[in-house]
Formats: sequence, structure tokens, C-alpha cells
Amino acid sequence: GPVSAAGDAIKGRLGETIEIEDGQRAAQLAALNILAQVKSALNGDWSRFGRCLRLCGFVNSTPDFTHQPAIINGASDLMVDLFGDAGRHSRSAVGVASLPMGWAVEIDAIFEIN
Repeated sequence: GPVSAAGDAIKGRLGETIEIEDGQRAAQLAALNILAQVKSALNGDWSRFGRCLRLCGFVNSTPDFTHQPAIINGASDLMVDLFGDAGRHSRSAVGVASLPMGWAVEIDAIFEIN
């Protein structure tokens, strides 16, 4: 989820209490947290990183909010910025009524590890 190292989380509902830019930052932070888990799985050896295969982003949003793809761009763009072609992936961006801990965004990911 979108939780900082200090334990602060980006919470709220897109279309209600949080703006698109904050939602994009939440997606980026969630992606950074995923990459911390990837680093752990690689034992810090990034030469074993293959590629990002898939991201699925869940956006805590109102029923009339339709910009979920723009929110998840925060995570997708980060992967491409960091890994180039190896960061290009398939993805889904889904609006949901709520998320754990009131988070604005939750993302799951699949990576290839060599």
C-alpha cells in the first residue's frame, strides 16, 4: 500500500477526499514499496531482475470517478522510468468501494526474476 518509511499512509477516496495528483503519488509510493519487496526477493542482486510483467491497481474511488487509469499511471510510469523496456507491463486499473486501512490505492505485481 501507499505507506511511507515513517508509517504515514496516503488515505482517502478519489472523487471525494483526494485529488488525482495525490492518487498518482499514492500509486507511485505503493510501487516503491513493491520494489522494496522485489529487492528483498533478489537478496539485493538487481542483476537477477528480469522484468515487470503485470500490475493490477485498485483505486479507492466514488462510483462516478472514471480516472482510475490515470491514477495507476503513477506506478506504471515509475516502472518504465526505472527499468526502461523491462519495466513495460500489462496492467489493470480497477475502481473499488474501499481498501484496507482506508488506503487510496493498492497494487499487486508480477515480476520475472532470473
